[in-house]
Amino acid sequence: MTFHPQMKSKVEGVSIVDGLHWRAWNGVIADVWSVICAEGASGQYVSKAPRLFVVLDNDGVGRFAIRQSEHQQPTPKSAAPYRMSYIPAGMPIWSEAENTGFLRHLDLHFDIEALSRRFAGQLDIEKLSVPRLMFSDERIARLAGLIAAECLNDDPLHDLYGDGLAAALFADLFKIGQKPERKRSQLSPRQLRRTIDFIEANCLRSIRLRELAQLAGLSETYFSHAFKASTGMPPHQWQMHARIRKACELMNRNSVSLTWVASATGFSDQAHFTRVFKRFVGTTPAAWLRAQSS
Repeated sequence: MTFHPQMKSKVEGVSIVDGLHWRAWNGVIADVWSVICAEGASGQYVSKAPRLFVVLDNDGVGRFAIRQSEHQQPTPKSAAPYRMSYIPAGMPIWSEAENTGFLRHLDLHFDIEALSRRFAGQLDIEKLSVPRLMFSDERIARLAGLIAAECLNDDPLHDLYGDGLAAALFADLFKIGQKPERKRSQLSPRQLRRTIDFIEANCLRSIRLRELAQLAGLSETYFSHAFKASTGMPPHQWQMHARIRKACELMNRNSVSLTWVASATGFSDQAHFTRVFKRFVGTTPAAWLRAQSS
């Protein structure tokens, strides 16, 4: 594991009980802490990685006052279970507790480099710098509860389980939506008709992609994508379908050998013809012929 949150803290009036329970997944480290907070307990925290703090259990309930500046006037808010705070990377936080007693909380530390790769550039980086303090979100809370339970599980499930939960929470926290698939441009009706006519007329020989692209007045790459967007298949596959149709027409003639058909339709030999025919038709030429005569 190369990702380390490198979190620094200074706390007063906080006693750790039950030790630390943690798990690491792809791009996320999850910590579950159980502590006793004395009246007026306080802490200063800063981490090089962004993190999400989630209250899991709080016997005393009470309130937290979280400040982004040491001299900022604190505004206490309820520390009820599943209240949470998102703290950006490098942002110092000061907190004070009122009437909390026993407190169990989950810390999720995010490896942004790994998660950005995982979400293939769909993460809005600007959202990472916006703090969200003491908010509630029912869906994120449910995911956080499942993640915490897995950290506390003496017989943990497969890593894919926690990995999926952590990815789902991260996607929900930053509202990462599915990137719409870019719709490929299609050939115009005239371009498509000219191209298909050319393929049908020349399907028994090798047709170069360059020929078809020049016929449509497009680059080879653009033409290839546009043809598939228009027909549902690449140009070469369309040509092979046309060649197989020609072969079927020839096989319907009397006294024509499969060897002759293979040669007449541009295949290197009968074995090559049989392999291609079966791939496109689902049966061999001989079996197809028997089906036609039955």
